Amino acid sequence: MLKLGDMLRASLWSRSLTTEQLLRVESEIVPRQIPAGGFICSKGEPVEHWIGVIDGLAKMTNLSADGKPTTFTGLPAGGWFGEGSLFKEEPRRYDVVALRNSCVAYMPKATFVRLLDNSIEFNRFLLIQLNERLGQFIAMVEHDRLLEPDARVARSLAAMFNPYLYPGIGPQLQISQEEIGYLAGLSRQRANQALKVLEKAQLLRIEYGGITVLDLDGLRSFGA
Repeated sequence: MLKLGDMLRASLWSRSLTTEQLLRVESEIVPRQIPAGGFICSKGEPVEHWIGVIDGLAKMTNLSADGKPTTFTGLPAGGWFGEGSLFKEEPRRYDVVALRNSCVAYMPKATFVRLLDNSIEFNRFLLIQLNERLGQFIAMVEHDRLLEPDARVARSLAAMFNPYLYPGIGPQLQISQEEIGYLAGLSRQRANQALKVLEKAQLLRIEYGGITVLDLDGLRSFGA
């Protein structure tokens, strides 16, 4: 299991900080254990933190007026989110739920603002991150409307291998078929069928407790 210090040092935004600055940031962050199914943050609450996943897996989700769930993206270890909500200063507009027992870092808004006010590199990181996230969400809308289930699974998995949003993630991903189904909006059984199709196409290898990606570009373009 990753520790907070390891996760911070692996984060792209922290690399311009001095040792003293990084230690101060680390001292101000509150790590919390969130059980599977627990809320990391909730729609409608005040936005008081920038949030990172130290260890585990989460999903960013929402419910429509008629109760239909929509998953926006998966959030593996190493990912940070919520900067847009901090900028807008409005109640949070989505839920983030732990798909498994997870350790989560909560950076206070005051720490986030101090970095924003004093680090050009941190601002540059946020601009790129926001652009990457926008591209991810645009692709998600396209996938939901245009792609068949096999391709939706391929693209959902590929999105979790974004080297900017989730630095340090290797070709192996510890994820269950049920979790893949949650992220792609499919049942576990249908996700299993899709994984077998993708394995047959030699894009990934199904393993106990996860997958290994063999052809990331192939996953990104599958079904196009």
